[in-house]
Amino acid sequence: MSDLSPRGNGADTSATPAVAPNQIQVAVQKIYVKDASFEAPSSPHIFQEQTQPQIQLNLNQKVNTLAEGVFEAVLAVTVTCKVGDKTAYLAEVHQAGIFAISGGDPTNLHAILGTFCPTTLFPYVRSVISDQIVAGGFPPFVLQPINFDQLYLEQMRKRAEGGAEQSAEV
Repeated sequence: MSDLSPRGNGADTSATPAVAPNQIQVAVQKIYVKDASFEAPSSPHIFQEQTQPQIQLNLNQKVNTLAEGVFEAVLAVTVTCKVGDKTAYLAEVHQAGIFAISGGDPTNLHAILGTFCPTTLFPYVRSVISDQIVAGGFPPFVLQPINFDQLYLEQMRKRAEGGAEQSAEV
């Protein structure tokens, strides 16, 4: 860690900044591919097709607690390309990371696991998916950016509405 504080100008550099009591700290300990697969079940005949492909994207996230304040977040992305009724390819990646998170309350922790972690993992998923598709002999595919903050808020809104509906039925 480098120290960028001024030296020799009379500034007191012995004091370290205090961390606010409920300030959240996140450290990325490891990022890795947990699982990856690529299938091109209709090859080589699919390469002769001239029909416009349809792409389907499926996202999923799973969080495992490894120790107190240490979590494994796994972002699973599946890209399925169909040409007509034939599957051209299916690329799937489970990108994982180990995150140490301290401070804050359970609501903040839930939000970090639902937004920061997948946002951190997504560029790695994008790279692996793209490499798989090109290595499979298909044109390059760029996975568009995803706003995990917005997805998280939408998920929380749906849960709140579902909870309100359930309590109204009781």
